[in-house]
Amino acid sequence: MTTVVDTIKDQIENNPILLYMKGTPKFPQCGFSSQASQAIMGCGERFAFVNILENPEIRAELPKYANWPTFPQLWVEGELVGGCDIIVEMAQNGELETLIKAAAQKAADSE
Repeated sequence: MTTVVDTIKDQIENNPILLYMKGTPKFPQCGFSSQASQAIMGCGERFAFVNILENPEIRAELPKYANWPTFPQLWVEGELVGGCDIIVEMAQNGELETLIKAAAQKAADSE
């Protein structure tokens, strides 16, 4: 039987760029998720997302698993990058695009 934590681990391992958010990138359901997804989309690479509003068990378990209480959460190559403030700050100073493009390239190389 698969647990919620197994599902979370699986999502993080199988998606080099993954955003846990409220809503979807096209229809975000909160301002923070909107800012975060806009910043990531601005990097020009495809990324996976999980709408936690449609997955209440993930919404309940992920903060414990990640040791990070809020959403959105950006995971790149299995590592938690952070939430909205960190994502936006990294986007402004250019670090986000470097990180996202490197992860996308690495994923493309391994296919």
